Amino acid sequence: QVQLVESGGGLVQPGGSLRLSCAASGSIFSRNIMGWYRQAPGKQREFVAFISTAGDTNFVDSVKGRFTISRDNAKNTVYLQMNSLKPEDTAVYYCNTFPTRSDYWGQGTQVTVSS
Repeated sequence: QVQLVESGGGLVQPGGSLRLSCAASGSIFSRNIMGWYRQAPGKQREFVAFISTAGDTNFVDSVKGRFTISRDNAKNTVYLQMNSLKPEDTAVYYCNTFPTRSDYWGQGTQVTVSS
């Protein structure tokens, strides 16, 4: 059974940084594009970024230039480095494959950007 466990969230001031990690059981990383997604209060979950098995990346426009995504296939882990955080980045962040699978959603990690 595949499990994705997100970590690294927290409370940070505007302009600050956080690095999120997503560790997976199983062997999904080696053959899948991996993505980060987020859900803000009262909003639908949205795509944030993905990274292919070859390392190609793509980002939603609102985070371009501020977020980077990376993966370590040996550790079955995908990372999201978030810099220059803004209050509108506040959300629960999830990882999943790209496209997503409904049975892969984990608990997510809360990111709160506030002064």
